[in-house]
Amino acid sequence: MVARLRCPVCAQPLAAATDTRALRCPRRHSFDLARQGYVTLLAGRAPHLGDTAEMVAARADFLAAGHYDVISSALAEAATSALATPTGPAGADGPERAGFGAYPLVVEAGAGTGRHLAAVLSAWPDAVGLALDVAKPALRRAARAHPRAAAALADTWQRLPLADRSVAVLLDVFAPRNGEEFHRVLHPAGVLLVVTPTDAHLAELVDVLGLLQVDPAKADRVADSLAGRFTPAHTAVHTARLTLDRAEVGTLVGMGPSAWHTDPARLAAAIAALPTPVTVTASVRLTTWRPR
Repeated sequence: MVARLRCPVCAQPLAAATDTRALRCPRRHSFDLARQGYVTLLAGRAPHLGDTAEMVAARADFLAAGHYDVISSALAEAATSALATPTGPAGADGPERAGFGAYPLVVEAGAGTGRHLAAVLSAWPDAVGLALDVAKPALRRAARAHPRAAAALADTWQRLPLADRSVAVLLDVFAPRNGEEFHRVLHPAGVLLVVTPTDAHLAELVDVLGLLQVDPAKADRVADSLAGRFTPAHTAVHTARLTLDRAEVGTLVGMGPSAWHTDPARLAAAIAALPTPVTVTASVRLTTWRPR
């Protein structure tokens, strides 16, 4: 894993220091390993802090209840299917023959708690994983998401702390997309898996709770961000009907972008007025992109 990391300052290879708990490059740039298990790989300070501890805790609770397992399962299936080769299935000798090496790397950008990354690693026993996020509360959880996963604090909009062509599978779930950097780090035989909400996602709650609406041009904006560097290979919509109580609705809202834009008192009153149980649609679009 460490051999595929790069210094965010000078892009030189990183290695574990022998005299301290840190990663260090040949030019002596050093990056300490936090006691919670993640490493900060930033050139300077992050321009933003990402999700709050409360948002991350809400997400951890909601995902642990299995409500978004439809997304995790779709990603695991798409990753193993996309990397199947004539020489063998993903997880056997196929990825190694494709040039990924004995331990293919799966990276999730904007990984949050790392639950989706863990699902892919569980489906692909020979792979190792790296969760990238700018929020320290998320990384504390992502570092423990799976025995074969590590975590690093990194900003998706900056140069990613990874070697060229070092990533077999790159996951992007409801996260920003840096097309140039994604293309640089992804192996030519690898895949980028992007998950975005459809206009049906959480539609039952949007108006009644005053939540942010999905941009009607979302699919076009995703394509524009990857244009010229990636080609869409497959797209599928995955849908699940969620049955939630009022507390779970509050958790769902609290873990997403609407948490930044919703008045807490007004939201609590609107949730209290909901009939229970609350039936909500989870609907996402998963697109497999291959690098050009």
